[in-house]
Amino acid sequence: MSERDIAWDFHLRKLSASGRDSNTANDPASDSSLLPSVKKLHEICKNEYSEDLVARVYPSINKIFQRAVASLSQSRTSNGLLLLEILQFYLDFGEVVLHDADPSLRTFFRLCLSREFADPVVAEATLEFLIINKKKLLTSFPNLLPQFFPLLLKLVAWNGERLEKLFLKAFPGLMSPGSFISLFPSLVDLPILVVALEKVEKSSGPLIGSSIASIQKNTAPKMLLALMDEAYTGSTIEDGGGDSESEDNSAIDVADPFFLELLKDENDGIAERPWSSPVMAAILQASVNSPYSDRLKAVLNMAPHLLDVYFSIALHTVNNSLICALIPLLMSRFATIFPDKIFSYEVRKRLLEFMLSTFQCSPNFIALLKKPIMDRLGEAYDSPEKTELALQLCWAIGEHGGGGGSHKDEARELFESLELLLYENLSSSRVGMTQEVSDEDTYRRSSQSRLLCFVVTAIAKLATYHRELLPRARVSLGKVARSRISDPRVWRRACDFLGLMKDPAICASILGPSRPAQGTTQKVGSINWSEGSTKMIAHIPFYILGEQEGPPFHDFSFSDIIPSI
Repeated sequence: MSERDIAWDFHLRKLSASGRDSNTANDPASDSSLLPSVKKLHEICKNEYSEDLVARVYPSINKIFQRAVASLSQSRTSNGLLLLEILQFYLDFGEVVLHDADPSLRTFFRLCLSREFADPVVAEATLEFLIINKKKLLTSFPNLLPQFFPLLLKLVAWNGERLEKLFLKAFPGLMSPGSFISLFPSLVDLPILVVALEKVEKSSGPLIGSSIASIQKNTAPKMLLALMDEAYTGSTIEDGGGDSESEDNSAIDVADPFFLELLKDENDGIAERPWSSPVMAAILQASVNSPYSDRLKAVLNMAPHLLDVYFSIALHTVNNSLICALIPLLMSRFATIFPDKIFSYEVRKRLLEFMLSTFQCSPNFIALLKKPIMDRLGEAYDSPEKTELALQLCWAIGEHGGGGGSHKDEARELFESLELLLYENLSSSRVGMTQEVSDEDTYRRSSQSRLLCFVVTAIAKLATYHRELLPRARVSLGKVARSRISDPRVWRRACDFLGLMKDPAICASILGPSRPAQGTTQKVGSINWSEGSTKMIAHIPFYILGEQEGPPFHDFSFSDIIPSI
């Protein structure tokens, strides 16, 4: 008998004996020799690739899988590595033994990984399993990873940057038409997920071996008692009998619907995450008032990298309808981000870059999304973050002509929103002009003037693109030019644009679209501003309008940037 045959018989008997051993029959993972035997038999089957050998070992391996799954709720031993090895056997030889691996994979995620995602060894082995089988999982089970992306996010959030590289390789598999929209808020809220998981660990014990679902079930009786007590006595459990000094134990109720939504394991569609929720307020308050844990610091660095991959995939592979549906959610979340300065800056920078790139690729989105865009313009002064978003939207409206020449009605409505924003700012900018101002007022006025510059530019560019709006634009800019506005930059810009509008040809060259519309050629006389970074060192229009004397501060001729007739 060959050495291979001896090893085969030994390990096959080991699998058979494990079912008869009363100590391990109900908990296969407790037998430390079982995993090496499954690995060895799997290796022999792969090397020989004999259907006969696969058929002989399959019944024993399948029984072990079923027993291990049945023992998960009572087992004190990690089952993750054993089940992953068996799942690999199913994927390699499922066609030979006619075994559909989909139910087994879903069982592993629901019953095993939900309990063991905090185990660093199981977490790493799971990601390696997903990477090795990425192609097969995407082709044969395309909805598996998108369904369980919340669980996989918990896995990487809890185990930190050590698994970041592995997770980035597996991350594209989480994206599908069914998960694309709901994945975005989960990535943005990754730091909040970490704070919530740390709260669960502190209040309910280690996460390894305990399912979040079971923790949630255990809190249900308490929540029911609280509701009954409030209904009959008008008080709550926290009102009496509780330790008023124990803020940390009562700050976050794990039975709160928001908390359950945050810690879910499966994707059940997009759900609103109200930032006014008491649980959200408690989570944010707890995180801000205490030093960041190492785990939270790691996630604050990791989340922007995941957003980079998410947006890159979105721009290259996701269809326009889903991207168009994502942008309103992106705008609504711009001001509601975990309150860490560096993290919020990095995330907002990526949100703006993606949004502007999307408008650059599909200008018609501006017309399609006029309602949420107009809503954001109306909130321009609710917070500095919303001011910045409104400013960028003003730029996009002007740059892309409110969606293009075929969207005149939408462009007119956007123009009216810009007019309203301009007039509101003009009236407020005159208030307190002669009074002493504080540093806060100075910052507010500076932000207001910056926004006004963008609004004035957007009005001028939009009117240049849609010439029927030119009379209204002249009226709007004329009011700015005649007003006693406190910032000379805004006044100067309005005067410059009024001067440009007196010469339609120059106005169209300077304020018109920066690139020709799809299917058309660039008009004669239009300037190729995309080449300006290599050819000019002065701003031509404002040099001319400024009527400066002396030689021009540039070393090129106009023929370099104006196409020949």
